Amino acid sequence: MHDDTRASRAHRSQLPIRSIAVVLSMLAAAGASAEDWAQFRGPSGLGVSADKALPTTWSSSEGIVWKTELPGAGASCPIVLGERIFVACYSGFGVPRAEGGSPEDLERHVVCVNRKDGKIRWATKVPSKLPEQEKIREEHGYASSTPTADAERVYVFFGKSGVFALDMEGKQVWHADVGSELSGWGSATSPVLVDDLLIVNASVESESLVALDKKTGKEKWRAGSIKESWNTPILVKAPGGKTELVVAVGQKILAFDPATGDPLWSCATDINWYMVPGLVAADGVVYCVGGRSGGSLAVRAGGKGDVTTTHRLWTAKKGSNVTSPLYHDGHLYWVHENIGVAYCAEAKTGRIVYEARVEGCGQVYASPLLAGGRIYQVARDGRVHVIAAKPEYERLAVNELGERGAFNSGLAAAGGRFYLRSNRFLYCLGK
Repeated sequence: MHDDTRASRAHRSQLPIRSIAVVLSMLAAAGASAEDWAQFRGPSGLGVSADKALPTTWSSSEGIVWKTELPGAGASCPIVLGERIFVACYSGFGVPRAEGGSPEDLERHVVCVNRKDGKIRWATKVPSKLPEQEKIREEHGYASSTPTADAERVYVFFGKSGVFALDMEGKQVWHADVGSELSGWGSATSPVLVDDLLIVNASVESESLVALDKKTGKEKWRAGSIKESWNTPILVKAPGGKTELVVAVGQKILAFDPATGDPLWSCATDINWYMVPGLVAADGVVYCVGGRSGGSLAVRAGGKGDVTTTHRLWTAKKGSNVTSPLYHDGHLYWVHENIGVAYCAEAKTGRIVYEARVEGCGQVYASPLLAGGRIYQVARDGRVHVIAAKPEYERLAVNELGERGAFNSGLAAAGGRFYLRSNRFLYCLGK
């Protein structure tokens, strides 16, 4: 299950114009740009794009810039860095609707695609550490982690097989082992870069949050008790200015110092289930949805110890077991993974503003994307439902590509175009 299993921060601090110019020049010198979508859910990890030129509609006959067949399946989202697109795949075993194969045939692939024309620049095979899980429930597969990248390397997590860093030509720089346990749901969390550290939620593999030196792969710190967690940690600016690394686990939200791994605070969620949806945050408040029976809450960051009675602002019964929420203009938005119902909640109180059925929306696993006042939600059947980001429900469009393959990953956005992968193809959508 993808945390799909996991643009700018919803409320950015205002930098002086000179500082923005310095940042942009540094990005350009490093081969990156301000429009990159280089990690799960974009630059902030919150699923928000500042790009206002993204398309609202497309179809199998209109709006496809290019379409590239991939060497394998996967729920890994594509990421964009400069003129390169990276995506993780698997082949040889456990591919939906493919016959034959055994665990010994399982191969992972890290693929680099040219952003301009969709041609594959390189595809590096990554060895699988056996024995692997012989079956992944709900066809989530063996490549659910979305890569992250900087100007020098692309980093990808393949569960028990470990964390791999490749250079821009696809050559392995280092490999790190973060645990060897397995789960019937597979592994799904995505790595996060924080300064010189690469942080991985290895809940399945070792019930740990692990920080690695991004240059060498050497372990720098490890935090334990990360149980029943399939979501990717986010960075939150707490009141007072301190940056916290926050993750949801079974029955709790936990916060850590990203530089040292020291625990900062914990908060009970009252959600008695594993935690898959990603967290979102705005104005120093962390928002969480989760659980098969549903549930949601808000907690103010910046506390110390157990903050359930002091910093938890509200709890509610509605939630989602797989899809992550979005925050926009004082409201939370999400779509339930199984019943095709869209929700809007008041962020200040948790009060449900609307609960509306999305016509024709089947099962959804991908996390949504917000851009230009529109919410884009990918369903597993490949249809993308576009909903207005406002407190009154309005579906603006539904887009189909005509492919029957499974779509388990979310959209990436850059340069006025979307990038979307299925179990077979990578699509570039736009003008």
